[in-house]
Amino acid sequence: MKTKTLTQMAVLAALSILLIALIHFPIFPAAAFLEYDPADIPILIGGFMFGPLGGIVLTVLVCLLQGVTVSASSGIIGILMHFMATGSFVLTASLIYKKHHTMKGAIAGLALGSIVMTIMMVIWNLVFTPIFMGVSVDTVIPMILPIIVPFNLLKAGINSCVTFLVYKPLSRFLGISHAKTEKA
Repeated sequence: MKTKTLTQMAVLAALSILLIALIHFPIFPAAAFLEYDPADIPILIGGFMFGPLGGIVLTVLVCLLQGVTVSASSGIIGILMHFMATGSFVLTASLIYKKHHTMKGAIAGLALGSIVMTIMMVIWNLVFTPIFMGVSVDTVIPMILPIIVPFNLLKAGINSCVTFLVYKPLSRFLGISHAKTEKA
């Protein structure tokens, strides 16, 4: 059982790295450093399949691997920002889904996870963007409502919708089929 779980988690981590390597692009030209990528989808699926701890383990693994490979140019700040964004999203979504293992629980978890991630990224952009971009906090504050909030809601919303659509088929494909999972 443990070998199977580790193998499934490794597949999800590899898929996450592959997705960010293949699909990443800026949404707002005024903040080209904010790029959409679907890397959170396999991590969210892992959080739903293996619970909050499994989701956080996947988040740490993917953040580190991504940070030294496909996103190496963003350095430690990129790793930390990715961890804060994805970690808050996955932890919130998977905690709710674990407690309410239904379709409604999945929707509520993904929706609340999207909101928590957005709030977290407002805070962490105020901390790390000035360091990363070499600008003052006063330069970042005007970006919060027109760029940072919509970007994070859009990214999390897209990734939530895709996760919701592919979770069941993918969990069945990976061989996760127990009574709790069947209700969602």
